[in-house]
Amino acid sequence: MLKLPALPGLPKLDTLVAEFDTVLRTLAAPATSARAHPDAHIDDTDFDEAEKRHAAGLMRVNHSGEICAQALYQGQALTARDPANREALRHAAQEEVEHLAWTERRIEELGSHKSVLNPLLYAGSLAIGVTAGVIGDKWNLGFLAETERQVGAHLQSHLQTLPVQDAKSRAIVEQMYRDEMGHADIAVELGAAELPLPLKALMGVTSKLMTSLSYRF
Repeated sequence: MLKLPALPGLPKLDTLVAEFDTVLRTLAAPATSARAHPDAHIDDTDFDEAEKRHAAGLMRVNHSGEICAQALYQGQALTARDPANREALRHAAQEEVEHLAWTERRIEELGSHKSVLNPLLYAGSLAIGVTAGVIGDKWNLGFLAETERQVGAHLQSHLQTLPVQDAKSRAIVEQMYRDEMGHADIAVELGAAELPLPLKALMGVTSKLMTSLSYRF
């Protein structure tokens, strides 16, 4: 049986085929959580329509962010060279799946919908993740750490603007924040490089664009 050679720093064809299942599950199948949902024991409260739309929009942004995170981690893990780094990326990706489950259910409870842009966001993020991994592990981890810091900043801003009475959404966002900061710390411990300021700024601009679009659509 003929086997195609693997390019340096790139995954084999059979690995790519296996990873396609991850793409389908992320975009099409309901996400599940091994941990209890952070809002599981919190009763919902009444909102006016404007507050409900705003909370749903923020949770839609968070859900789309987790779609992007899944794709980034998948791409980075595919091209990471060090097994320890690859395992750290896969562990972080599993926690992001739980975040998907939490935000997905909360969006449904708020009577709204997931972003129609998710497939496009996934494709773009996967390409970025693969590229980061090909460049090298320390830059791969550096990109991971900076991504998580920027996600954490977004989550903190959401806590400032969520309706005060929306304790369920707040509990989800607070746990997501703790997880994201933990991922950033792990990346630094594994040797993440500090990204250049222009690249950080570009990541911030891209993130704001994604946030604005997914909030509305």
